[in-house]
This record gives sequence, C-alpha cells and structure tokens, in this order.
Amino acid sequence: MKHLYLAFLFICSSAFAQESFAYAERQFQSGNYIQAEPIFEQFLKENPTHLRTIEYLGDIQSHLKHWENAVNYYQKLKLAKPNSANYQYKFGGALAMLAQNSNKFRALTMIGDIESAFLQAIKSNPNHIEAHWALIEYYLQLPGIFGGSENKAIQYANALSKISPVDGYLAKGRIAEYFERYILAEGYYKKAIVIGNSKTTYQKLADLYKNKLHQPDKAKQVMDAFASKGS
Repeated sequence: MKHLYLAFLFICSSAFAQESFAYAERQFQSGNYIQAEPIFEQFLKENPTHLRTIEYLGDIQSHLKHWENAVNYYQKLKLAKPNSANYQYKFGGALAMLAQNSNKFRALTMIGDIESAFLQAIKSNPNHIEAHWALIEYYLQLPGIFGGSENKAIQYANALSKISPVDGYLAKGRIAEYFERYILAEGYYKKAIVIGNSKTTYQKLADLYKNKLHQPDKAKQVMDAFASKGS
C-alpha cells in the first residue's frame, strides 16, 4: 500500500510539473516573459538537464536584453549539443549583443567566439539563413583590423543567394547600402521585390528612399504599391 501511495504521489507531482511547464510555455508565447521566467526556473531546478527549459530561459533573457544572462544559458546549450546550428547561432547572437553593449576592451575578447559560433552554425546546417545574415553583419560592422571584410560579407551573401534568392538580393542590397552605393542597393532591393513580393522587400526599398536617398514621395509610392496588393 505504501508503494502504491508513493507511486501515486510521483504521478501527481509529475503531472503538476508538466502542467506548470505548459502554462509557462503559454505565457512565453503570449509575451509574458516575467510571468514565465520563475516557472521555468523552478522546473529547471527539478530537471537541470532539460534543454528546452534552458533555451526558454535564454530566450527570455534575450527578449529582456539581459545579454550576459542569455549568453550563460545559450552556452550551456551549445556545450550540451555543439552540433546544433540553432544553439550556436543563439549563443553567437547573444554574445554579439553583449559585446555591442560592453566597453571596447571587453568586446574585443569576444570577437573570436562570436565568429566561431556563427561559422559552426553554418557548418552544422549549411542552409541556416539567420547564421548567414549574422556573419554578413559581423563582417560589415567589424573594423578591418579586427577581421571585418567586405569580401567576406559578399561571400556569405552569395552563399545565401543559393539558399534563398530573395535573401541573397536583400543581403547584397544591405552591403551596397552600408557602403553608400545607394543606386546599386536600389537595384538589388527591386530584384528582391520581384522574387519575394513581401512586406519586408518593399519596406527595405522604401526605407532606402526615405532615409538614404531622401525621397519620401518614392518611399510612399513603394508602400502604396504594397498596400494595393491586398485590395
């Protein structure tokens, strides 16, 4: 009888934990990160190797822009599964944001780990679109003396074109825009619209007209053209 009672308690406890986890997931999906966080933390105490919970907690810290905490959670994930492209990508992204919000000396110590994480993500999954974008931004924004390179950014934009032609054109437009080659960027964004025909593609061209070429009328025409697609 005692054993049956203990088994019953275990089943009830397990069911309660699973329901709590499901409730925390619903809160997370609704954007209620503060409410979800302590429930996930408690669940992790009871299940310290539960990777999905660790990922949720890392994602919460990212949403809250607590980059150092996010890095710590994502590092646990990538150490547990180093061949996971998503774990490497999330670790590299959080580390990049931490570097961006740190002093220059500390940021320099993170450069190698950021690049390594994104490269590993692509090695694990050559079709990982977000990791390609991350490396493009990494090579664009990093000074040349520390490894920044337009040629490397173009290399990954070309690779991205083979995975997703629309992303390839958007990436090439981004590179051209970064180096103030606005007419070239305009051409790439127009090609992206032809292929993708999405709000993102129209928005990129409109932003270029409005913010870089100082042609608000053209920007409005572009977004009006997008709006007319739904009518």
